[in-house]
Amino acid sequence: MKQTILFDLDDTLIYCNKYFYFVIDQFTDLMTDWFRGFNITVTEIRDKQTEIDIAGVHVVGFKSDHFPQSFVDTYRHFSNLVGRRTSPVEEEQLWKLGRSVYEHDVEPYPHMEETLDELASRGHELHLYTGGELLIQQRKIQQMQLERYFGPRIYVRSKKNVEAMEDILREGKFNRSDTWMIGNSIRTDVIPALTNGINAIHMKADAEWAYNIVGIDVEPKGAFFTLNQLRDIPTSIYNYLQKRGN
Repeated sequence: MKQTILFDLDDTLIYCNKYFYFVIDQFTDLMTDWFRGFNITVTEIRDKQTEIDIAGVHVVGFKSDHFPQSFVDTYRHFSNLVGRRTSPVEEEQLWKLGRSVYEHDVEPYPHMEETLDELASRGHELHLYTGGELLIQQRKIQQMQLERYFGPRIYVRSKKNVEAMEDILREGKFNRSDTWMIGNSIRTDVIPALTNGINAIHMKADAEWAYNIVGIDVEPKGAFFTLNQLRDIPTSIYNYLQKRGN
């Protein structure tokens, strides 16, 4: 039976977190060098940056400037804490470092193409639902040539939450019992899907961002399971439909 399948992009179909962690490592290296002698640990720097970064997402969503701003704000926090004078040159260096995360080449997760090929060949309708800024996400989509799978069925939202998903489902007039959300984020993929009464597949990421790790307090109305590899998706959906009687 034909299903409507919404895929998340970052850390579901393509790698994302690892580039952020790479840049954060560079940030902590700079900070430990600049604040040498002030007894500030790498863990303290990372924890404060994560705290500020997540707080920014709650306020502005997935806007690109919130990440480099978290570097600058963390720098200012520790400067005020220890009485070290801030420098516009250092702040500019941190801003540019934070922005550099959006310039990395795009790398697909293993079996991305064969998974999408198989789902499309089985007659399922594929959609892409991603959080972020339009130009940044479009660059990734174009580099991976994902339009061949999703066509015009691509949604980019600055905030991915229950309301954003409800708008997509309502405007598209999707049959919810035959609709799936597949993504790595429990917060922005799984919980909105379950809350809106559609099926959900949680794809475990290699290294998960703290923002995405939350508890699930929603009772699934349909399917909900966790997978480790993209290539397991077609069979898992097929087996579920067989058990359901389709």
